[in-house]
Order: sequence, then structure tokens, then C-alpha cells
Amino acid sequence: MTRNLGQIDRIARLALGALLIVLAVTGVIGLWGYLGIILVGTGFVNFCPIYRVFGIKTCQDC
Repeated sequence: MTRNLGQIDRIARLALGALLIVLAVTGVIGLWGYLGIILVGTGFVNFCPIYRVFGIKTCQDC
């Protein structure tokens, strides 16, 4: 599993994922907010399987 997320992409995924999870826990949005877990997970491991399928890399040194 090679890295394919750049720093900005990674931070955006972590922030958006955390926000979705918090909104789902507080009941502001529905259960779909728990999809933020996927964003947080891909942000932590620096790898997005969908990016790999399409050949996208947002990191400059990988």
C-alpha cells in the first residue's frame, strides 16, 4: 500500500471526516454522517483506494 494522499488532502479528509462524525453523533445529520469514518481512516493511513483505481496521486514526493 503506497501513499497517494498529499498533506492538504490528508488534513481535509481528517477535518471533514471528524466533522461528519460529530454531526452524526449529536443528531444534527443522519446516520450517513458516520461515513466520515472512511475519510478519517484514509487520512490516517495516507492511502485512498479510489484514488488508486483512477491513478490519482495528490502527494508530490510519492
